[in-house]
Amino acid sequence: MMIDRQALSTLSDRLHESPAVVLLGPRQVGKTTLALALADTWPKGATYLDLERPADRSRLEDADAFLRTQGDKLVILDEIHRMPGLFEVLRGIIDERRRGGQRFGHFLLLGSASLDLMQQSSETLAGRVAYLEIGPIHALEWSANDLDTLWLRGGFPDSLLAANDAASLRWREDFVRSYLQRDVPLFAPRLPAETVGRLWTMLAHQQGALLQQSRLASGLGVSSPAVDRYIDLLVDLQLVRRLRPWSGNVGKRLVKAPKIYVRDSGLVHALLGLGSLHDLSGHPVCGLSFEGFCIDNLMAAASPNCTPYTYRTHAGAEIDLLIERGGQPWMAIEIKRSTAPTLSKGFDIACADLHIEQRYVVYPGTERFAMRHGAQAIGLVALMHMLRSG
Repeated sequence: MMIDRQALSTLSDRLHESPAVVLLGPRQVGKTTLALALADTWPKGATYLDLERPADRSRLEDADAFLRTQGDKLVILDEIHRMPGLFEVLRGIIDERRRGGQRFGHFLLLGSASLDLMQQSSETLAGRVAYLEIGPIHALEWSANDLDTLWLRGGFPDSLLAANDAASLRWREDFVRSYLQRDVPLFAPRLPAETVGRLWTMLAHQQGALLQQSRLASGLGVSSPAVDRYIDLLVDLQLVRRLRPWSGNVGKRLVKAPKIYVRDSGLVHALLGLGSLHDLSGHPVCGLSFEGFCIDNLMAAASPNCTPYTYRTHAGAEIDLLIERGGQPWMAIEIKRSTAPTLSKGFDIACADLHIEQRYVVYPGTERFAMRHGAQAIGLVALMHMLRSG
């Protein structure tokens, strides 16, 4: 089964606007599949090189000469972090082609670690490169009638499309093991992979909790700065979301700690050994897993000018997901796993603090109905469509 990724048209647009595009996303999320789908329809043809393959790396021993032989083709370089020295070569070719009037669509670069790759490429290709992130399959790309499967298995294609729940869980367990054995040593060789794995599991147990470095540090037997470094790595690999607290001036004592979510609900469940909806529904993480699932999906649908935050005061006012647009609080979202959702008083107070009129409660149903103080209960897919349309 092939799933149409909505990022395909966006990727094509970026390549028609920029000489190089960096496509970022976790391993196995579908970057290569997306790139090859684009290559099949690229007007001038495309050349694909996987830099993890020795044969493809050998073709780039004289990278400048080889890349020039590709003419007007789009050159796709997968796992670009394996050969960071290529950025200098790409810059020279891009600048030469620009002088000849060829301004767009030369190189598509794929990578897994966003921070290092963005730093390397932005330093060398400043003004010549655009960035696009691709995450796991989201609800607008899946069946609206089968969101529970997407929630349970997560959006990594091989997990979501597995023959059954048990096979899906095995795939995700192997994925976690592979990241710890391969990617942590690759991208952060000084960090102990075993400790990073323990932290990853602890974060799954505490899904959606306020970050408490000292508590995590105590449980791991490391320092608080070490915990920050481990979380930075997981955030960089797009496996964890650090949802920052909103910090505007509203005359309230705001909680300044971020919330931490393991990105992709399927990975949360794999880290906790939850292989079925029955297992999940009886586990304490159920509600917060659904909250993280909704946040990831909503932000996948939101436009680039939308920035997500959490909002919480010491007096108890709270918004699960606060979306800022144009530098101002714009939409407040409460997330409830219940099919008969109710509003908390803390949500009402927080919305009043920030003078927000766009107030929504996301719940597992599909019916949309009014609640108090102008808030509306709404299904996840419906709110995603609203965010996508503006």
